[in-house]
Amino acid sequence: MSEITKQTIERSGIIPVLRARSSGEAHALVDALVAGGITVMEVTMTVPGAVDLLRALKSEYGDRLLLGSGTVTTAAEAEATIQAGAEFVDSPSLHPEVIAATKAQGKVSIPGALTPTEAITAWRAGADYIKIFPCSAVGGASYLKALLAPFPELRLIPTGGVTLQTAADFFRAGACALGVGSDLVNPNAITQDDMKTVTATARAYLSIVAKVRAGS
Repeated sequence: MSEITKQTIERSGIIPVLRARSSGEAHALVDALVAGGITVMEVTMTVPGAVDLLRALKSEYGDRLLLGSGTVTTAAEAEATIQAGAEFVDSPSLHPEVIAATKAQGKVSIPGALTPTEAITAWRAGADYIKIFPCSAVGGASYLKALLAPFPELRLIPTGGVTLQTAADFFRAGACALGVGSDLVNPNAITQDDMKTVTATARAYLSIVAKVRAGS
């Protein structure tokens, strides 16, 4: 199953990082993102009732939406979210026990790292991908390219500050996929009754993925 998960992540190229103030807001954002063609979703532990939300989304969307959990920092959180339907487990930081718990369940592990030491340590601990976070704060695409020079085997997913303007550069620098936060998953769209913009932005990101791949 983990190989199918990895294929789905890389085929999509975009992992929306879902943060919301309530499960109701989260559901509305997911609906808008799916309407825009999104097939992968990271539900962060910062969303109230995140585990229950994962379970509800799994029931509602089934195989149409690949679900993962985010901001996971303990093995217990990893196990709980996997039981609720997460096929990948994402962290903003490096926790070997989370990697071990995720791999023990046969799921895809995406720990966070920033420095070269953290990145290679995570990889050797069994990670499937490395989330480079916060990538834009340390140089963006140029940093990703520099990191891959000594470690070409790494499978990187830059996150933090990814925008429509920088997305293509990240892919050209070697990203397998992009973790996209507020530029795409915008809770303010709820209060502004502007979910159409979320849907349109999702389509724009997927269009960039298609254009970059067609060009390469």
